[in-house]
Amino acid sequence: MKHIGFISFGHWTPSVHSQVRSASDALLQSIDLAVAAEELGADGAYFRVHHFARQLGSPFPLLAAIGAKTSKIEIGTGVIDMRYENPLYMAEDAGAADLISAGRLQLGISRGSPEQVVEGYRYFGYEPAEGSTDAEMARTHTDVFLEVLKGEGFAQPNPRPMFPNPPGLLRIEPHSPGLRQRIWWGAGTRATAEWTAQKGMNLMSSTLLTEDTGVPFHQLQAEQIQRFRDAWASAGHDWTPRVSVSRSIFPLVDERDHAYFGGQGDDQDQVGYLDGGSARFGRSYAAEPDKLIEELAEDEAIAAADTLLLTVPNQLGVDYNAHVLESLLTHVAPALGWR
Repeated sequence: MKHIGFISFGHWTPSVHSQVRSASDALLQSIDLAVAAEELGADGAYFRVHHFARQLGSPFPLLAAIGAKTSKIEIGTGVIDMRYENPLYMAEDAGAADLISAGRLQLGISRGSPEQVVEGYRYFGYEPAEGSTDAEMARTHTDVFLEVLKGEGFAQPNPRPMFPNPPGLLRIEPHSPGLRQRIWWGAGTRATAEWTAQKGMNLMSSTLLTEDTGVPFHQLQAEQIQRFRDAWASAGHDWTPRVSVSRSIFPLVDERDHAYFGGQGDDQDQVGYLDGGSARFGRSYAAEPDKLIEELAEDEAIAAADTLLLTVPNQLGVDYNAHVLESLLTHVAPALGWR
């Protein structure tokens, strides 16, 4: 059994070929797709966050809106770039969204990916300390965020406040109990996965790793997952973490599927360069259900993970993406023991 959800980048473009032509379209259709996914029996609705781009840049209003319109589906991000975040303000937003959804938030965070602009976090008012890097700044923000999510008081109260204070030091409000254990880190390497375990975060691994050892992507990712679990055991945490992987998977069951993806199934990984280093990109899957079942059964990383996030082509619209989810849940997942 696996948790199966979707992850959307929330692209929009003012093109006649897109079903998503504005930011309003992207936001409202994201809500509609989450509602449809819940009705289909999917387990998660996740959204990528990119700044300075025609994508979803401010996740918490969206997550809160989805939380208010749904009742069961997990709601998350994959991932929020912590270089841009005020960790205390973020803790307030996250706590509010989690309470609105009755504890369904699964918040993926990370150092972030290559940006649309040069050092965009500086425009948001954040600059690495002297002698430090932007990645180290992201981890510092993360440390503060994780600490305040514990709900412990740390701020000295005003002796003459506008409203009465509870006794003792004050904490960030609203506090949502349990949210601390539903934070994920988007890890791009095996070493970062081990660091994620040490910090007590769930592991989120996508369709690329920023290293290449020459083995197929799914095997390298499976090794990353095993290293995470080994490091988790060594750290001695008293709860069981979760692991997600992302994949592009398209069952070809009707004419639309064949028209969009019939010639695009790529059974080979891609190797390239990202941020000046080698990177390995995982393959996509597009085939008739019987063939998909055979191919997916060989993916060692999917087998090792408890959560599978399907990257959806959101610009094709809500109806088509709901169809893709339904096809996988109906024609593929049961044969693989995922349902």
